Amino acid sequence: MAPHCQAFIQALREKGYRLTPQREMVIEALAHSGKHVTAEEVLGYIRERTRSVNIATVYRTLDLLVSEGLATRMALGDGRSVYATTQHGPHIHLLCRKCGRVIEADEQLLASFGQRAQAQYGFAAELRHLSIPGLCRDCQLGQSSPELADESQEGGYDAHS
Repeated sequence: MAPHCQAFIQALREKGYRLTPQREMVIEALAHSGKHVTAEEVLGYIRERTRSVNIATVYRTLDLLVSEGLATRMALGDGRSVYATTQHGPHIHLLCRKCGRVIEADEQLLASFGQRAQAQYGFAAELRHLSIPGLCRDCQLGQSSPELADESQEGGYDAHS
């Protein structure tokens, strides 16, 4: 098990959480994915080794990791959510609401927004992981293709894949 998995497990133990082998497998699958993954993808990684974990356990463990600040959850706008460890780093996703394409943008895109929110409103915006809906260039021009929608539905949502 990699050191960052151990750090997550230790952090949860220190907060009094019981770490079952199933929870440890979910943590390991998420940490080793190195990208955003759905709960179903986490389950798929685990099912390559064992059948002792169900989707409810995966969701509960992912929710726990999010609530404890060890992972992030991002809604993709089509009912799907993806998860990543906080070690995945800050970034912004631009989500096309027509074709489903997800474009990963430089987090500096919103740096001035964060500074202005702090200066004008005294609000510290958490802009580490953000998704912004809109229309991609192709859809604005009416050039959306079925291939793009299929690609975005099959794991094409993360440029780190």
